[in-house]
Amino acid sequence: MSGQNRTDITVGQHVQIVLKQDQRSGKLTAGVVKDILTKSSFHPHGIKVRLQDGQVGRVKEIEKA
Repeated sequence: MSGQNRTDITVGQHVQIVLKQDQRSGKLTAGVVKDILTKSSFHPHGIKVRLQDGQVGRVKEIEKA
């Protein structure tokens, strides 16, 4: 599942995000969602979230529970 729809993402969910500095390489970072930062219901590059460790990036993959 891609991370473009805000309704697909919930706090506490395990996701893969791309950090700002990793956008060119596409390197993914795993973590647990602490806050959802994007207010719109859809974003073509992924919904922006803050992970529990404080890192901020756009969701590329939502890990299945």
